[in-house]
Amino acid sequence: MAIELRHLRYFIAVAEELHFGRAAERLNISQPPLSQQIQSLENSINARLLERNNRNVSLTPAGNMFLKEAYLILAQVDAAATKAARMQKGELGEISIGFTSTIPFMNKVTLSLRQFRERYPEVAIHMHQMNTKQQIAPLLTGRIDVGIMRNTQLPDNLEYRLLFREPFMLAVYDGHPLLEYAPRGINLEMLSGYPMVFFEREVGTALYDEIITLLAQAGVTPMISQEAGEAMTILGLVSAGLGVSVVTESFTRMKVDGVQYIPLADNHSYSEVWLVNHKNRPISAAADRLINLLISNILNGKNK
Repeated sequence: MAIELRHLRYFIAVAEELHFGRAAERLNISQPPLSQQIQSLENSINARLLERNNRNVSLTPAGNMFLKEAYLILAQVDAAATKAARMQKGELGEISIGFTSTIPFMNKVTLSLRQFRERYPEVAIHMHQMNTKQQIAPLLTGRIDVGIMRNTQLPDNLEYRLLFREPFMLAVYDGHPLLEYAPRGINLEMLSGYPMVFFEREVGTALYDEIITLLAQAGVTPMISQEAGEAMTILGLVSAGLGVSVVTESFTRMKVDGVQYIPLADNHSYSEVWLVNHKNRPISAAADRLINLLISNILNGKNK
């Protein structure tokens, strides 16, 4: 069958007007071509859809059924066109995002996600918690569209944008002797000899490497007393007096009884947070909208 959408529209016009002249005028075509197209439609489906004589046009039973189906088909086509247009604008679709365990505690990121959800409720956001290095393979294969991670070595097919730099701080338990240095900040050299709580190497890959590097630059060999896989667990162990921990500023959003934070005197000690995507794979319009919103909020200082 060589049925085209215009055949359905022509038939609907005649079926609604029950008059070829009025239908032709409505369609802005002449009557003879309209009659030919209706006849061609009937021949294609091997069914008589209209009864006509010199005075009247009426629908056959087959015509009544076909009219209902024609309405549904055109409605589906219109709906599909609308969805495609909205997806092109980023108002529909799906986004898969990789994120490290500390990202949900970063105001700059959570604000953008909340705003995006309010503006585009029909875009499905799929969040996947992975450490920095675990995000690389899914970014390469397309399982995730973008990754929010710490700075690390990336393969050539991935590119990054610096979102912001997050200062390091020291988490200590109430009454810790280092708290006397809180007003002016603490030097990393002063941590020598203190037991420390660390991320497990397999979990906080980028932070682990960054903190080890910072301490090495300060001439400190860390005395690691405990390792943990979750940020809240680390702070719980600090609260229990099992050690101090070098953490990033986002940790301060986690309110744990018995834990206080001391800034580092060296204001050049920070961790970079990157937005990473594939160089050669186009991102969706929805993902592009989210990225632009995130960058805009950061540039405008919306981080509270």
